Amino acid sequence: MSQKPKPSHGLAACPGCAEPLDSGDRFCGACGYDLSAAPAAESGADRPTVAIGTPVAWPAAPSRDPGSLSTATQHPGDLPGTDSGGHDLPTTEVRTDVPVPAPAPAPAETGAPGTPGAPTGTTPTPAAAPGTPAPGAPVAAPGGDFELAAPDPRTAVRADPAPAPVPVPAAAPVTPAQGTPAAGGPSLCVACRAGRVDSDGYCENCGHAQPRERDHMEREVTGVAAVSDRGLRHHRNEDAFAVSSTTLPDGSPAVVAIVCDGVSSATRPDEASAAAAEAAGASLLAALPRGTHPQQAMHEAIVAAAEAVNSLAEETGQEGAEHDPHRHRNAPACTLVGSVAAAGLLVVGWVGDSRAYWVPDDRSAPPARLTEDDSWAAQMVAAGLMNEAEAYADERAHAITGWLGADSYELDPHTAAFKPDRSGVVVVCTDGLWNYAEGADDMARIVPADAADRPLHGAQVLVGHALDGGGHDNITVALVPFTVTPRGAGSA
Repeated sequence: MSQKPKPSHGLAACPGCAEPLDSGDRFCGACGYDLSAAPAAESGADRPTVAIGTPVAWPAAPSRDPGSLSTATQHPGDLPGTDSGGHDLPTTEVRTDVPVPAPAPAPAETGAPGTPGAPTGTTPTPAAAPGTPAPGAPVAAPGGDFELAAPDPRTAVRADPAPAPVPVPAAAPVTPAQGTPAAGGPSLCVACRAGRVDSDGYCENCGHAQPRERDHMEREVTGVAAVSDRGLRHHRNEDAFAVSSTTLPDGSPAVVAIVCDGVSSATRPDEASAAAAEAAGASLLAALPRGTHPQQAMHEAIVAAAEAVNSLAEETGQEGAEHDPHRHRNAPACTLVGSVAAAGLLVVGWVGDSRAYWVPDDRSAPPARLTEDDSWAAQMVAAGLMNEAEAYADERAHAITGWLGADSYELDPHTAAFKPDRSGVVVVCTDGLWNYAEGADDMARIVPADAADRPLHGAQVLVGHALDGGGHDNITVALVPFTVTPRGAGSA
C-alpha cells in the first residue's frame, strides 16, 4: 500500500509541550498536539512558541537584626546544629542586603540560549562559548526535563569563612561525693555521660541534676563520725553537721557533734543549717578549752547558732526588696541537736525535732531517747490532750513549734546533762533517720554492735537503713562513742 507523503510543518518543537519534532510529524508524539493547525514557524531568530509571562524578581529580604528571633526572615545558617554523625553543621553567613537576580524564562528548545531576567520577545545574548549555558540558565536533564538553574558564581556574595570551632577542654572527672569540676573546664553529666553541666548544676543534654558536694558527706575525727545524705526524694541536701574534738583545761578530751536540719518551707534552708552547724561548733570549740561547763557551753552554742541564722534573714530581706518588695519570704530556719562528751559527762542540747538517742554497748541494758521534740504532737502529749499514739498518728504531728530563725516565736534552748554508768553510743540525728526508727528500742536494733569501735561505719549503716526504708527526707547522723572506765581499772 502506497503511503502519502507527510506534509512539512516547519516546526522544530511541539507548540504544546516543546517536544522535539521531525519535519514529517502530523501530531506530537508526547501530547498529541495537532501540528497541522499550528502556524508556520517564522524565519529568523528563535523565539518561544508559547508565551511566558514576564518573570517577577523576588524582593530583597528585609533588613534584620542579627540578634533578633522575631524577624520573619529565617536563614538556615542562622541556627547551629549537628549532623547525624555529631559534627557541627557549617554556618555560612547569608547576606540579605543584595537583591536576588530574577529567574530566566524557560526556552522553547533544548539548548536555546536565554538571558536571565530578559522580557519575552527580546533577543537573547549570545552564549560565551558553544555548548555552555549562560549564567543562570536552566540546564536540560537527560530526560528532557529542566533542573533548577545553578547559582552564578560571578554574582554570588562571598562571605568570610566561619571561624574554626574553639576546642572544648576535657571534662574534669566527677566523684560521687563531689559534682563540681576542678578549675579549668566543665564536667560531664554523670547520668548520660555526654552532656556538659551548666553553671546551675543541670546537664545541658538530658537535664539531669548533678551531684553536689552536700549530696553525700562523711567525716570522722577522733571519737566521733558523721554521715549526711540527700535521700531519694529531695533535690538537695538541707541538712548539715559539724563534728570535732578538743581538750579541756585539764587535758582530758572533749568530743562535739552538731546536727542541723533546714526547714524546707523557709527560704534558703540549706544555708540556715550550714550556718547554724558552723556557728555552734565554733562556739563549743572556743568555750570548752576555757573551762566553761559543757552544759553552759551548749546553751551558748545554740544562741550563737540562732544569731547566725538570724543574720541570713537580713540578707534575704535585702534580696527580696530588690526583686519584689511586696513578695512574702519566710526567714531562713533550721532545727539543731548537739552532743558533748567530756569528763564523764554527756550533755545534749536541741531546738526543734532533731533527736539524740543513747544506745548502750550492752544491748541487754535499756536504750533511751535523750531529747523531747518541739512539735505539735509533743505538745499535745505534754498537755494531756492525747496519748502518744494518737498524737503521732495525726497529720499535724511533725509540725515543729520551735526552731532557729528570725521568725521563731522565742528562742528556748533545751539542754540536759547525763552521767552514764556504762559505755555506749550517742546517736545524734535528724528526722530523716528517726522516722524509720522512732522508738529508742527501734534505734538500738539498727545500730551496729561495733558502732563504738567503728563509728563511721555505724553511721553509714544507719543512713543505709533510712535509704532502704524509702529515703523520703535528708538523712544525717553522728555517732559519738562514750566510754566509761570501770572503777579500779587504772590501779596496779
